[in-house]
Amino acid sequence: MNYRQLGRTGAFVSEIALGAGTFGGDPAQGGMLQSTADALVACALEHGVNFFDTADAYLSGQSETLLGHAFRNLGLSRSDIFVSSKVQNPMGPGPNDRGASRLHIMDGVKKSLKRLQLDHLDLYQIHSHDPVTPIEETMRALDDLVSQGLVRYIGASNWRAYRIAKANGIADHFGRARFVTTQGYYCLSARDVERELIPCLEEEGVGLLAWSPLDGGFLTGKFPRDGTMAPGTRQARLQGYPPVNRERAWDCVDVMREIAAEIGATIPRVAIAWVLHRPAVSSVLVGANRVEQLADTLAAAEISLSQDHLDRLDAVSRLPSEYPEWMLTRQAPSRFPAEFKRKPD
Repeated sequence: MNYRQLGRTGAFVSEIALGAGTFGGDPAQGGMLQSTADALVACALEHGVNFFDTADAYLSGQSETLLGHAFRNLGLSRSDIFVSSKVQNPMGPGPNDRGASRLHIMDGVKKSLKRLQLDHLDLYQIHSHDPVTPIEETMRALDDLVSQGLVRYIGASNWRAYRIAKANGIADHFGRARFVTTQGYYCLSARDVERELIPCLEEEGVGLLAWSPLDGGFLTGKFPRDGTMAPGTRQARLQGYPPVNRERAWDCVDVMREIAAEIGATIPRVAIAWVLHRPAVSSVLVGANRVEQLADTLAAAEISLSQDHLDRLDAVSRLPSEYPEWMLTRQAPSRFPAEFKRKPD
């Protein structure tokens, strides 16, 4: 396992993180047992993972609870793990049980810490867009959490590029904590973040935490072109989420299958390895229900794709050019015309 700088901070996290979105549910209906959560965390640690991600809204707090118990059951040292959680999505029926207001953030972090059995979070993220709360209010509340020692770093999730730039501009103006990461939907068959978000992150020094690198399981290669859904898979349970471009995904799987055969790997490992080769990525978030599944996924950290592999994958997954990208691409060379080059004396 390699470790990467978290944005431009001095913190380093494993390039693959264990996402605990599957932790919880009624065991009688297929939900996860605490013993399974313990085993998954132990497996991640054995493979060098130090980064664990969750959210208060994952199964109404059950994810945080199971993850916290796993840390305690395994007797982990707090300094050996990097833990992130999120706030903003609904946690109850009340009007203030959601959002990125100061009220909900201050209330939410205390409840998350209690469920996780921790005294601080290494990274606290605004889970999604709140169209009501001013960004100034959100950033001030997050800065106070940093000042109080309840949170080490702050980040966003599923935000537009302009809002991240605006939030960090406000933070810089007032000398407050700025976003160091954002979580974004990124995989071979869904490269939308490359249009505006990734250029923004590179400019702002913000690290990308890529979620759904297997496109909701579609890039595992388990789904034939006839549309058959393998029973028990995430795609079978949550059809339409994420909104997979199936034609592009099937084309990507065809190329990944060839590459996987060439290097002796599985298709999911190739998919995750591709994301690890992309710019601005600090870590890739993966989830699992079984230890064997997680172990196979984590082996993606051992794969090195050649330039030929990357070129083939880029060709099959490349996004169609949209405005203003095609105009910028057309105009950019004018800044370096040959006649401007200094001629030798």
